[in-house]
Amino acid sequence: MISVNGVTVSFGGFNLFDNISFLINPKDRIGLAGKNGAGKSTMLKILAGQQNPTKGEISMPKTCTIGYLPQDMIHQHGRTVFEETESAFEEIQNLEKRIDEINHQLETRTDYESDSYAKLIEEQTDVYTRLDLLGAGNRQEEVEKILKGLGFERRDFDRQTAEFSGGWRMRIELAKLLLQKPDILLLDEPTNHLDIEAIMWLEEFMETFNGSVMLISHDKTFLDSVTNRTIEISNQKIYDYKTNYSRYLVLRKERREQQENAAKNQQKIIDQTEVLIDKYRAKASKAAFAQSLIKKLDRMERVEVDDEDNQSMYFRFPPPAHSGKIVLTVEHAGKKYGDKRIFSDADFIITKGEKIGLVGRNGEGKSTMMKMIAKKVDYEGNIQIGHSVMMGYFEQDQEEKLDAKKTVFETIDELAVGEVRKQVRGLLGSFLFRGDDIDKKVQVLSGGERGRLALCKLLLEPYNLLLMDEPTNHLDIRSKDILKKALIEYEGTVVMVSHDRDFMKGICNRLFEFRDGHVKEHLCDIEEFMQLRKVERLNELDLDKKEKVEIKKAAAPVVTEKPEDKAKEAEQKQLRSQLKKTEENIEKLEAEIKNCDTQLSDPNEYQKLMNDQAFFSKYNKLKKDLESEMEKWESVSEKLI
Repeated sequence: MISVNGVTVSFGGFNLFDNISFLINPKDRIGLAGKNGAGKSTMLKILAGQQNPTKGEISMPKTCTIGYLPQDMIHQHGRTVFEETESAFEEIQNLEKRIDEINHQLETRTDYESDSYAKLIEEQTDVYTRLDLLGAGNRQEEVEKILKGLGFERRDFDRQTAEFSGGWRMRIELAKLLLQKPDILLLDEPTNHLDIEAIMWLEEFMETFNGSVMLISHDKTFLDSVTNRTIEISNQKIYDYKTNYSRYLVLRKERREQQENAAKNQQKIIDQTEVLIDKYRAKASKAAFAQSLIKKLDRMERVEVDDEDNQSMYFRFPPPAHSGKIVLTVEHAGKKYGDKRIFSDADFIITKGEKIGLVGRNGEGKSTMMKMIAKKVDYEGNIQIGHSVMMGYFEQDQEEKLDAKKTVFETIDELAVGEVRKQVRGLLGSFLFRGDDIDKKVQVLSGGERGRLALCKLLLEPYNLLLMDEPTNHLDIRSKDILKKALIEYEGTVVMVSHDRDFMKGICNRLFEFRDGHVKEHLCDIEEFMQLRKVERLNELDLDKKEKVEIKKAAAPVVTEKPEDKAKEAEQKQLRSQLKKTEENIEKLEAEIKNCDTQLSDPNEYQKLMNDQAFFSKYNKLKKDLESEMEKWESVSEKLI
């Protein structure tokens, strides 16, 4: 479908890629892997036609359509959610305008016998055919299905897009892409602004999507669920693995071990050859031999070992201060903003050392509950912090609340007290701020760097209760794994909000689900909870289908059956019976022909049957009978309404 041929990308004399080539085949599900800065996002931009390579070319059919979702994009305003999403059907809308124009001309013109009038009728037929092909009649249903899958409620459809946060507007752009059904989807971090249920829905959508997909994601579970091929960008080259992300990690480790062993063996040969060269170089009788060894070394292609990205955070939370057994008590807690009720009557107790997960769709109140516990907002009911509890709070937009004018060092140094102050440089080093990095202003840091700096602040006090709202935003997979390990080893109490299933797995064994204005406790881990939600969602879909059928039944007018209708129904019933019998005959004949084909495809069997006239007579008869039955099926099908 798409061919990447000898592509090189250079920036200021440095090659990001060097002469790389690969194919994207129909229905491929490709995950792009590689360390930050390897060029994953650049590759998507080149494929999307938004950036040109320095050398090489991208080849694709003229009819190939591409849908590209970047990490950051400009959003359109002035339309409702439904109107903006429906704009994905630009071709359908243009065709409908053309139909209106044609109909107007046909109604007002009187030159019925002219060629131009005939051409208008012909064009009208073609446009209607194209509209049917594009499924124009189902587009509102398609829009509703996609929007609901991505977490929007029906009441959101008529709201202006400007009323929504950047994350929700990104969902609208994703919805538009999915509705366009391009030949290839290029997705850069598509799960960044999705809750768990929307991510699961997207995974299910990908299973039935007919095009190819290439994506970048730091969500390991999503990658494993969606991809069946991993392309790693490393050292300006690519490595193509026909497998998902987890299996790729194993194969990559094996590849690097093989490279190291090959490099060691080659180095032994080089060392031995150099010893021989030094030994025979000074001897006149062996000088020619020494020169041949030197040439041999010059011609030798050196084995390269891929650079391993060892840059990753390393830290442990300090031992927490002692606290009472009851860390947090929540009684009849609720919250509303104006007339909008978020949730009510939340009741739970959290004890010392527990690791709790708050789960549910976006907008149901998870982050609000965290702010209520941290006393950042007013609320109903009672929230009581336990005896000697010291609380550290990592907010969802924590990195945005850092002082942009301060340096990295100043941000931590001003908060550090006592012995910790002596360890500020070492602490920053464990979060990958080394050398001159500590003198950078916060305003020039990337999203990932700001996230790491915000996490670093949590290590300045021996907190015994950590509130962590989306702590993995902007972190790469390796940094997530290190944070996860630190939280598992942490002896204090944790309450966290996260939409990353792999991150939550192994940390939280008790969950509170925020749904439809209520808070429900689940005594299970995230995997069990997801299975439960999947079953419930399937039941909801079945119920939704039944309700639609019942609405249609209720809306159908009551019609008194006439005698001619009864005769028509009887005729149709007979035709359906004939059609069923014909289909059974076709199935039987196809099975017999397949059996004959299998015999003929076997060389030994073919030799035996070469002179068997009875076999070939039967074979030809089966084909004629099948042709006859197919014609009969076609004839009966046309008569059926």
